[in-house]
Amino acid sequence: MSFPPHAALIVVDLQNDFCPGGSLAVPDGDQIVPVVQHYVDSFAAQELPVIFTRDFHPTNHVSFASQGGPWPPHCVQESTGVEYHPGIQIPPSAYHIIKGFQSDIDAYSGFEGQLRGSKDSLTLDNLLRSLQVSEVYVVGLATDYCVHATALDALKLGYRVVVVEDGVRGVNVNSGDSLRALQDLRRHGAQLIASTVRP
Repeated sequence: MSFPPHAALIVVDLQNDFCPGGSLAVPDGDQIVPVVQHYVDSFAAQELPVIFTRDFHPTNHVSFASQGGPWPPHCVQESTGVEYHPGIQIPPSAYHIIKGFQSDIDAYSGFEGQLRGSKDSLTLDNLLRSLQVSEVYVVGLATDYCVHATALDALKLGYRVVVVEDGVRGVNVNSGDSLRALQDLRRHGAQLIASTVRP
């Protein structure tokens, strides 16, 4: 599989708390790991950017039910739930975007986060533009929340967006949420593709 030289891969929130056994598990969330790994390996082999986003919440984050938010505590800093799924092999060259790291600010989109370890608060958009990226491939969790928000922001910012349908999974709080999220992305100009990877 070959990708354009101006492309990057965004892996959205493939974290323990969003996988089976986690505090906010996406049904079958771990089933996308082989697909995600294939794309990670393919992009890395072409020396193209691979970017991982993740929730990085303090214990009193505004999205938690204890603070009046809609979700149980999840992806709390220094917990095992905040870590990436152990089945994914991350190349040393990968970039890491953290989001939701301030207690009073929620963030679904990776474009609301910043580069981990960045002293000048480098955003995902800043990073992509500095790498001369104009096209992003998106995989990860969850289709109807952070994947949707990240891909939609990328479209609004002028990037060409490709969503790998079997590389994402949704929460589906309401039946059909994930399908509606993908349809919305297609209406806004995203391309939806299926991989050839078999688990």
